[in-house]
Formats: sequence, C-alpha cells, structure tokens
Amino acid sequence: MRINKHTYILVMLLIAAIALTAVFGINAGSIKIKGMKEIRFGIDIRGGVEAVFEPANLDRVPTEQELATARAIMETRMDAQNILDREITVDKNSGHIIIRFPWKSGETDFNPQEAIAELGETAKLTFRDPQGNVLIENEHVKESKVQLDKKTNQPVVTLVFDDEGAKLFAEATGNLVNQRISIYMDETLISSPMVNEKITGGNSVISNIGSTEEAKALSDKINSGALPFSLISKNHSTITPTMGSGALDVMIKAGIIAFIFVGLFMLIYYRMLGVIACLALILQVSVQMLALSVPQMTLTLTGIAGIILSIGMGVDANVIISERIREELNEGKSLGYSIDTGYDKAFSAVFDGNITTIAAAVIMMIFGTGSMLSFGYTLMVGCILNFVSGVTASKIMTKSISMNNAFMKKSLYGMKVKEAK
Repeated sequence: MRINKHTYILVMLLIAAIALTAVFGINAGSIKIKGMKEIRFGIDIRGGVEAVFEPANLDRVPTEQELATARAIMETRMDAQNILDREITVDKNSGHIIIRFPWKSGETDFNPQEAIAELGETAKLTFRDPQGNVLIENEHVKESKVQLDKKTNQPVVTLVFDDEGAKLFAEATGNLVNQRISIYMDETLISSPMVNEKITGGNSVISNIGSTEEAKALSDKINSGALPFSLISKNHSTITPTMGSGALDVMIKAGIIAFIFVGLFMLIYYRMLGVIACLALILQVSVQMLALSVPQMTLTLTGIAGIILSIGMGVDANVIISERIREELNEGKSLGYSIDTGYDKAFSAVFDGNITTIAAAVIMMIFGTGSMLSFGYTLMVGCILNFVSGVTASKIMTKSISMNNAFMKKSLYGMKVKEAK
C-alpha cells in the first residue's frame, strides 16, 4: 500500500465507521449487520432455557447408543447456530436428554416454548452430489461404525445401507467417480469423502478421517441422522443468569474504566504513539464485537475474559513497538528510519507471543466444549486482530502522520526532550 501524509485520515475514518457499525449495527434495506447490543450472551450473563427432551412414539427406553446419537443431533444443531454456551445431559434410566442453552439476542418475551423451537425437529441426514442434489436420505442408512483399516491401521467409518439405499448408493457412486459425495446433517456439511470407484453391495467405508475421536464423532452424527425416533420437549423452564442480572453492566463499566486508564497511560507516556495505539485498540475491540454479533457466537463470561486478555496482548504489542521506536530515536536516528526499524525489530516478539496464543486458542476450540469454545474464539480473533490493528494499521498511521510538518518533532514520539532535534 502506498502511504502518503493523508493516508492516516482514511484509516481513522475507516476505524470510526467500523466502531459505529459495531456499536449501532446497520439496518438498511437488505443490508443488516448486528451491532454489539445484539450479541447473544451466555447463560451466565443473561440466563436461558432448560428443556427435557424425550423420544416420541417409542414404547421402550432408548438404548445407550440411541441416546448418544440423539445427543449428537443437538450438538450439531447448536454448533451450526454458534450456540457455544450449553449443557447437554443424558439420563440413561429414563431415556431423557436435558438441555440448557441461552436466549437469542434481542429476545424480550423470554418464551421457553419459542426458544425450544430454535432447535427444531430430529435432524435429517442426506447424501448430495457437488451440485447439491439429494441422492440418498436418512431412512436408507441402517448404521455406521468406527473400525480400524487392516492395511493402514487408521480409523475409518463404515456405512451400511438397506436394499433400496444400496441401489441408490451404487448409482450415485457410479456417477461420481473421482468426485466428492457430500454428507449433510440438515444443512450442515459433516463430511465430503472422495469417490474412488462405484460401490455396490450396500457397504461403504469413509477413510482419511484423522483421529479415532474424529471418526467417532462423524459416526455418531451419521447415526443421529438415522435415528428411529423423533425428540419432543414436554418440560421446559426459564433459567436466571448464574452471575446475576447486573453482571453484564458491571463488566461493561469495568471494561470502559480500564480502557480509559490504559489509554491515558499510553497517551501520557508515549504521546503520538499512544494516540495511534488507542486507535488501534478501538479498531481491535470493534472488529471483535462484530465477530461475535454478526455470526451470533455466544459470548460467555469466559469469552469476555478472552477479549480482555487479547486487548492486554494488543497493549503489550504497542508498548514493544513504541519502545523500539524510542530506542532508535534516542540513538540519533531519523524519524522515518526509527519508525521502520522499530516496527521491524518489534515484529518478531509480537509474532511469537500472538502465534503461540492463537495455537492454544485453536486447540481449545477443537477439544473444548461450551464456554471454553467462547474463550478460545474471542482469544483467537483478538490475537489475529493484533497483527491487523496493532501492527499493520498502526504502522500505516504512524508513517503517514510522521510525514506531516506539524508532527515531525521527535519528542512527539517519545524521544527525550533534551535530545530531541
């Protein structure tokens, strides 16, 4: 990007536009972007619903395997809707599944029955071609299991179809050799294996899955789509916020106060670099809010902790960069050279700190559940934004501002006054 002395104005206008969008959202005709007021908060902050699901039209208690696959339905449904804060408990004795999940954003009447409708009916499994045409439906799948391949000793998922399903699958795989056949749970893609040859006989194997845990998860999802009963909820109730109804207001006030104190410190100690650091932090927080409100990711108390931690890392990145620039200035280097060198020298430290945290956040999202997913998501997004706002955007603004005569004094960038030229 070509930087001139007016570029910083464009960046600041962009930051202002993103910040206003994050706060108020956009609702203009077909364009609708939810702002921070429409974030979906977790049970601990806003409360939610507790519902007891039980099999419909079943004259026996479901087996342990059937309950496990029924639970997989709910897990898949909630994952697809980014409902990260949830508790799903299986009562094997009665055959019930107890679910606790938060209210939708913007919900005001708190009607448990309407909230339960969000989870829908029993999931439907379909096999589709690359164009999205349905080839086989759930009623033709008899079962799915996890096994070890005798040649590679790697986990695979086996599929068994009924007679009609075997015919449909043979026809489908015959037409899709060297193409992918996609497996969907409702409208959520759960697997897309490559078809190597026409498969007859009603038995198939999905390979190249990964770990045994991943194979088990895929098998459970496939079995859940072939569940022989539907789930209905007869008992439901409202859950009050576990942290108290005023917890969110307290956290918002605490966050604003902390941001003000951090901003004042940066402004007083680092001067112009502090101003730029504050703008970079505003950009980071604004995009984090949009990353939660737009896809409606559930924000829990631990998720807020992830935001705070990533902001702290953003401040740390700006401090490292500012100190490197000050060091170059105090050694008598020119302003332009000091800015370029300061960012270059600081980048490795900022990169190492953030990339390792991103890796940890990704691991939490892969293996974690519930509120741990919220923490991992907000932390990962915040650390990625540290590179965008704390490094890239701030560097563009710093270089652009330093080209203006009114802002060329080295003392504005932290150089000791007695040494400033």
